[in-house]
Amino acid sequence: MCQPHPGVHRAMGKVKYYLKRLVLFPALIFTLQVLYYMKLVVELAVSFAWPQKRPMVVRTPEECFRGLEEAGYPFRPNYVELPAGGGKTLPRVHYIDEGPRDAAETILCLHGEPSWSFLYRHMVPGLVKAGYRVVVPDFIGFGKSDKFTFMDSYSHDLHCMTLRLLLDHLRLRNITLVCQDWGGLTGLPVVKDCPYLFSRLVIMNTGLPTGFMPDSLIKVIPFMIWRNFAQLFGTALPIGRIFSKALVNPNPDVLKGYEAPFPSALYRAGAAQWPLLVPITPNTPVAADMQATQDFLASEWKKPALVMFSDLDPITRGMEKVFLKLMPHASYKVVSGARHFLQEDKGEELTTHIISFIGDKL
Repeated sequence: MCQPHPGVHRAMGKVKYYLKRLVLFPALIFTLQVLYYMKLVVELAVSFAWPQKRPMVVRTPEECFRGLEEAGYPFRPNYVELPAGGGKTLPRVHYIDEGPRDAAETILCLHGEPSWSFLYRHMVPGLVKAGYRVVVPDFIGFGKSDKFTFMDSYSHDLHCMTLRLLLDHLRLRNITLVCQDWGGLTGLPVVKDCPYLFSRLVIMNTGLPTGFMPDSLIKVIPFMIWRNFAQLFGTALPIGRIFSKALVNPNPDVLKGYEAPFPSALYRAGAAQWPLLVPITPNTPVAADMQATQDFLASEWKKPALVMFSDLDPITRGMEKVFLKLMPHASYKVVSGARHFLQEDKGEELTTHIISFIGDKL
């Protein structure tokens, strides 16, 4: 039987690729948008018919976090209410602080959406064993930190301000930033704002989006699907389901760990809002801050940087090229066999690379 020419297979593959990207995926995005606006109408009607009061801030009950030691999260909690001016404070912030307080190097690990410090549990022990102080905060709205119940209470400025205030409170210096997802979109602008605090950057599966241009629309379709999915579900965002699809080897106990901070929709406003803060157009404050951060990395950051991206993440695929172009001096590692949450999939490997990087042995 005659076999098709290999070129035919390649052509058919391209046709299927563009069919998905240019027809099926945009149709899915449009459908999600229509459903979202239908949901808004229903929610508005319900709010008028059955008005309900809710607190501005909630705190996840401590019993939600019981048993996490068995999943590898034995760390002592630390809490602080950071000053917001006029005698007011921000909602209580939780952070891990392990290792010697007088260590010459501090490693600051920042989580993204919709995770929390639990994400770094495989990495903290190895970094502490190597002699470093390791600080891993939970952003407001996540983990053991307090949570606003209204989505509009969350902003890019809130998260950046919280991080700057925490660094001042802990008096951290000589920091190696380790960031992923929104940890990069938040942490790297803070590096721009106070570069004297930081000595190195470790950048993983993140980006500095400044708005999407027409020639890049095909590439950002996976993210737009995720964004529209998050917009539709809002505070009903299925955290466990997201992680079950995003991890290479999802374990029921691990999934419970990621769900622990969010016992009900009341606690998920921060997780619902973060995807919507990613700038779609250049004419937004977040896009302006992302552009300023790109300019800073390109023109002013001459200190060491390590870019580590996984090979199985459809959300940030290709964004490593942006960082390598901004910082040609940066080291680069591909993390094979890991998806978006590479700390979960390859935590020990990342730890080894970071220790080698700090020791100039990478």
